[in-house]
Amino acid sequence: MDLNFRLEARCAETHARLGRFTTTRGEVQTPVFMPVGTVGSVKGLDYVDLEALGAQIILGNTYHLAIRPGIEALEALGGLHKMGGWRRSMLTDSGGFQILSLSGRRKITEEGARFQNHVNGAELFLTPERAVQIQASIGSDIAMCLDHLAPSTAPRQDHEEAMARTTRWALRCLEARTSPRQALFAIVQGGVDHALRQRHLEELAAHPFDGFAVGGLSVGESIPQMYATLEVTAPRLPEDKPRYLMGVGTPTDLVEGVARGVDMFDCVMPTRNARKGGLFVDGGRARINLRNARFRLDDAPLDPNCACYTCQRFSRGYLRHLLVAQELLVYRLLSIHNLSIYLRLMEDIRAAIRAGRFGAFLAAWRAAVAG
Repeated sequence: MDLNFRLEARCAETHARLGRFTTTRGEVQTPVFMPVGTVGSVKGLDYVDLEALGAQIILGNTYHLAIRPGIEALEALGGLHKMGGWRRSMLTDSGGFQILSLSGRRKITEEGARFQNHVNGAELFLTPERAVQIQASIGSDIAMCLDHLAPSTAPRQDHEEAMARTTRWALRCLEARTSPRQALFAIVQGGVDHALRQRHLEELAAHPFDGFAVGGLSVGESIPQMYATLEVTAPRLPEDKPRYLMGVGTPTDLVEGVARGVDMFDCVMPTRNARKGGLFVDGGRARINLRNARFRLDDAPLDPNCACYTCQRFSRGYLRHLLVAQELLVYRLLSIHNLSIYLRLMEDIRAAIRAGRFGAFLAAWRAAVAG
């Protein structure tokens, strides 16, 4: 499906760009952050919360949804949008990350990845064709090609083999696609080897994918290595297609990724950290640990400059009490705050690019987080 990606503004000092694309469920403005709902929900929140926060698009995971609730349930209940009541766009990862994260429970062949699943030990065989079929059953608006992801620190030969297999699998995904309503993104691999990255993106860009992702980062390399690799990869991806950085990261990673030409991001960090008491404040420039005893009697909001529901209604002391007591309400409240920080940050970035001041925004951000 052609997403009709349109560029509206560029930063004169960086690779940052402002754009929008359209799925069958509506328009998505970029740069954009996608909250992660791995098994069909963003943990602790419902879709009313996400709509109120301004989430334009969310993410689900093929591997996890194929296990629970399973393809039969997804198809019988009309796909994930109908099951959960989400009316906006959705992207699904293909299960490629689990090839790395569940390396002790899978075997890779040219045909695909055979998993002993982590829930009940039953076999799940993901081939490129099966990954596309499952994502069609989920009903996502954007599907990802099945890819072979190697750790950043793996030997060059491992990356070359994974890269070549990823290309072959991507072409099989392209051939297997049947849904006219679903876009398909290819994933660029190559570790932190800049020459491999360049070779792989050129291989994939020669084919009619609807968008391109940078995969295989934030999996063992240093932050400077990640940024340097992104610097030589994202700006060279096709200009007329969305560019997606998978699984990254902190608010600073988002700002730095936009500066390098990235349009789309996802990460579990805002919600996962929230459930443990890790909160982003000052627009994402700083963090606090709410479990710290110094917040026990604190009647201030989490972030005085945050307009989210949590900050407008509850004090740090009360929220800390709920967290220590393991009251279920706290996971929703803290997740609302962290996602609000991320989604407002993306709004601010878009506004800065539109106004021609992203360079100044980036310089001010770097100065603030440095010290």
